[in-house]
Amino acid sequence: MNMALNEKVTAIDDLPPKVKGPSVWLGSEMAKSNEWKELLEPAEIDEIGFAARTALRSSGGNIAMITAAMFPLPNFSKRLSNIESDVMHGRGFALLRGLPVDEWGTELSAAAFYGLGAHLGSARSQNAKGHILGHVKDLGRDPDDPNARIYQTTARQTFHTDSTDIVGLLCLKTAKSGGESMLVSAMTIYNLMRDQAPDLALELFQPNAIDRRGEIPVGMKGYYMLPPLTWHEGNITIHYQRRYIDSAQRFEDAPRLSEKRIRALDMFDHLANQPDLKLDMEFQPGDVQLVHNHTLLHDRLGFEDWPEPSERRHLLRLWLASKDGRSLPEAFSQRFGSVTIGDRGGVITPATVKLNAPLEAV
Repeated sequence: MNMALNEKVTAIDDLPPKVKGPSVWLGSEMAKSNEWKELLEPAEIDEIGFAARTALRSSGGNIAMITAAMFPLPNFSKRLSNIESDVMHGRGFALLRGLPVDEWGTELSAAAFYGLGAHLGSARSQNAKGHILGHVKDLGRDPDDPNARIYQTTARQTFHTDSTDIVGLLCLKTAKSGGESMLVSAMTIYNLMRDQAPDLALELFQPNAIDRRGEIPVGMKGYYMLPPLTWHEGNITIHYQRRYIDSAQRFEDAPRLSEKRIRALDMFDHLANQPDLKLDMEFQPGDVQLVHNHTLLHDRLGFEDWPEPSERRHLLRLWLASKDGRSLPEAFSQRFGSVTIGDRGGVITPATVKLNAPLEAV
């Protein structure tokens, strides 16, 4: 398999043009807008709740078996399709607000979330255990452990992307303090770096070793090679997790990061954290956040949790392969397993692992 990519982005003159359109935005402007907030109407909530109960019965209580056909949305489906278009081809994110998760409980809320996701794409495995319904919750893992996933800790994540087209989060419980979500447009960052430091922007199109954090497919190394930015069929696509780039340096055969590469990554991180660029978003129970991983980065602040186990911060997560996804270069198959639209992304699992949707964080 030919893993070469970005063959033409080898000199400053080869840099792609600045990105234009709705995927380029400033957080300071988005904070003043309500265009990304989708407040659910009572009739829509009732329709979603009815669909979730119907799907649970049809699936025998197995959430992983729920399909869009089993989750009928005769009225809300049109609005959901418009939201999907905004996520995939517009600003890159949306927030649905109003699901009564306290009233519904975890199982019905999870079924509703999974059913909505089934209308947006195919759920992908989020770990080597085949979990297609993830739990973002502090499990007491050490954030400095190179085999730990940061979402299982209370530490700040830093701006990153997930290995899928769309990441969805449903808030069940919030932290005692902290844990706010943050989004930033990678397209805006690229435009700024192209203007201010084109030599460093060029570095972003060169591949780095990225740590698999212990979830290693059979026959593959503990890391894979991808650049933060790829230029393919007229699109710039972001794939980035600085923690995992840095921790991949623990592998002796991983290519070393040059001083210039580090300066490029540092500038990228610095811009992502600028107050004018990033959008801070405080979750409420019942919020559903949808994010396009190929144009945006997301982050969350560190947090202090409640002492009572039943009250601790808890989000459900979906990784979705969109049927309306963009073309990706073949090199993405190292992480996504495939680049086939609608059937790609997630953590590659052995054929013996059955996809499942646990209702508890494990």
